[in-house]
Amino acid sequence: MKFIHRLFLYTVLVTGGFAFWLYSSLHSPAVHPHAEQYITIEQGMASYRILELLEEQQVIQEPLATKIYLRLFPENAKLEAGDYVFPSPISPMEVLNLLKNGKRRTKALTIPEGWTRFEIAKRVANQFPGETQVSEKEVLKMMDDVRLIRDLDPKANNLEGYLYPTTYQFELDEDPQSVINKMVRQFKSIWQPEWDDLAKKIGKSKREIVIIASLIENESKVDAERKLVASVIYNRLERGIPLGIDATNVYIAKLLGRWDGVIHKSDVEIDHPYNTRKVYGLPPGPISSASKSAIEAALNPAKTDYLYYVLNVEKNDGSHHFYATASGFSKGKAAYQRWLARQRGG
Repeated sequence: MKFIHRLFLYTVLVTGGFAFWLYSSLHSPAVHPHAEQYITIEQGMASYRILELLEEQQVIQEPLATKIYLRLFPENAKLEAGDYVFPSPISPMEVLNLLKNGKRRTKALTIPEGWTRFEIAKRVANQFPGETQVSEKEVLKMMDDVRLIRDLDPKANNLEGYLYPTTYQFELDEDPQSVINKMVRQFKSIWQPEWDDLAKKIGKSKREIVIIASLIENESKVDAERKLVASVIYNRLERGIPLGIDATNVYIAKLLGRWDGVIHKSDVEIDHPYNTRKVYGLPPGPISSASKSAIEAALNPAKTDYLYYVLNVEKNDGSHHFYATASGFSKGKAAYQRWLARQRGG
């Protein structure tokens, strides 16, 4: 009887010790030298070969415990192919959890707020040329396909304004069309259903809101004053005053392929539907990709009597002074021009 009791106790101790060792080995993070490098797990590679590879790379430093665990729990032995970066330190269990999901190597694509489809096409062509080396012009042509936004904007003849500006992660071999599709899907995910009601409440279509947001995006990068900029746009529209937004003249130069970084007299004086110095009302379409902040400002303009604004040169932080009268604006503009002359002189 004593023998059986001792055998039982010994078995419990051994089993408990084994369980403790297994748990501790699987959950103890270890430092390895490849934290900044991709390790590729090829398609069809057997689980034992994956473990061998990671042991060779010193990512898994308890291979025996890991193999025993996968034998005991075979349902967890399905490890996916992909390109992985394993943080350091990392435990065997964390490694296995990463390998369950499968991951391809990715590259970031950043689309700044206020970019036009011309800048976006250039960056997409450079970073994701596809298998056949798609050119910038070919990417721009893809952006003329408006089927993706027909439900949003039936009048659109290109995707300008609907390529949402943010940072994306794409697989290295992503093709340009997929990149464009994702940017449009991102815009659709940002647009909130209640915004349709807000647009109707202020008497604007979704397209008009996107146009106004694109103007706001170019006029101010200061979130706190974007609703004030919106109020100037709405007040001018209401009173039949040309918007006079220089960003539309820049856009004309880009449309005509002659933008060189400077607004010339010819850009201002040109007869063109987008020239808001001459044409009353909104331009025919959006002039850039607007952020959520700019869209919200377009939907919720501040209640003011402002008709003008000019850069706040005292703060020099991108903010503006706002004016209800031409005389107030003239003084502010004169101060801005003196400041600008000093900057150019320096």
